[in-house]
Amino acid sequence: MSLELLSQLETKIQAALESIELQKMELEEEKHKNVQLQQHNEQLQQHNEQLQQELSSWNEKVTGLVGLLNNEVD
Repeated sequence: MSLELLSQLETKIQAALESIELQKMELEEEKHKNVQLQQHNEQLQQHNEQLQQELSSWNEKVTGLVGLLNNEVD
């Protein structure tokens, strides 16, 4: 092999290593974002469950009040 070929090979290897390192960094960023999104999703699910419980409670109260009004009218 000539020195020129070795130099070209070294350049290509260096570029490949830099590309791999950049992709590793991007992967770590995406993993971090994924963890944050999972945590946010869990918070939203808990909040949604709480709101559904509150809605159910209000529905029971309204149904009870309507029942009392119906009994008073009858």
